[in-house]
Amino acid sequence: MTRFRLTPLVDSLPDTVPFVGPETQERARGQLFDARLGANENVFGPSPMATRVMAETPQWMYGDPESFELREALADHHGIEMASIVVGEGIDGLLGYLLRLMVGPGDTVVTTEGGYPTFNYHATGYGGVIHTVPYKNDHEDPKALFAKAAEVDAKLVYMANPDNPMGTALDNEALLAAMETLPKDALLVLDEAYLEFAHTDVGLDLPLDDPRVIRLRTFSKAYGLAGARIGYAMGAPELIAAFDKVRNHFGINRAAQAGALAALTDQTWLRSVQARVVTSRNRIGQIARANGLKPLKSQANFVTVDCCGTAEYARAVLNEVVARGVFIRMPFSAPQNRCIRISCGTPAQLEILEDVLSSALRAVGTGLTEAAQ
Repeated sequence: MTRFRLTPLVDSLPDTVPFVGPETQERARGQLFDARLGANENVFGPSPMATRVMAETPQWMYGDPESFELREALADHHGIEMASIVVGEGIDGLLGYLLRLMVGPGDTVVTTEGGYPTFNYHATGYGGVIHTVPYKNDHEDPKALFAKAAEVDAKLVYMANPDNPMGTALDNEALLAAMETLPKDALLVLDEAYLEFAHTDVGLDLPLDDPRVIRLRTFSKAYGLAGARIGYAMGAPELIAAFDKVRNHFGINRAAQAGALAALTDQTWLRSVQARVVTSRNRIGQIARANGLKPLKSQANFVTVDCCGTAEYARAVLNEVVARGVFIRMPFSAPQNRCIRISCGTPAQLEILEDVLSSALRAVGTGLTEAAQ
């Protein structure tokens, strides 16, 4: 029998993936979800201009390996040089390239315990050593992250702002103050996937080509193109140029490039999506409070809801909601795992959520009472 000679590192890794997709769960349960509110997708969809352009894009041609027109438009949109932008297969793909560029066996990185898991997934895959710090009041804690980076001589420090899975965000003042303590040999990997949903004071008011930071953006969230898998990174030209050494030059298909360009052009549609997300966040908060739960203030297209109990209780609520046909998720590390996370949805989807959440909480309460007897 053939023996597949994996690298020692890969052979040592556990059989795990960062996410179990809703499709996997649907196959296991033998039916589709009535409401898909767990993957932070933009249910309001992309600009009709993007949809039309993608449908009309010839599929027999490869995509432009330089994503020239899209990078040109992004450079104009952000007021920076094209040399400071690289396009990739969503933020997850760009994280993979960045970790490949900078992390080898034994290199240290720092992130938040319970934060977005794909960074850890790639760091482990390249042999990196991961150090973590806890959330502070359900927010990322950049000063603690940077202090840990100095302590362990980390090459990379990853944080998301707004954060996933908590939906909280740090303003410019807090981030600028923290940047004064970033070690000189560490690079801040700033995941800004949800920035378009945040207040205007959220973010880091530094030049987009500041060599201390690489910023990750996506067309998956506010622009509604999650299925197209296209995002971009902005940073110092010397770092951005290094991506050409490792990236898949034909990894972005032509339709995705055309759709992203059209979506970027249609800022009127973007503003309409932003308004609907605010309405949806408010409605989720109302539903949560009506059921005795505590919604956290969100700057993203989801709301993290404190179930006001133990992690076991939150997991029981999640399981009951999923069993009733609504796909949601929850944070996976303490103490954030006292919560569930609900993506923004249409009014019809949130009507389903309202009925299901109430029913699920009653079922969990009954089960806990019976167990105590």
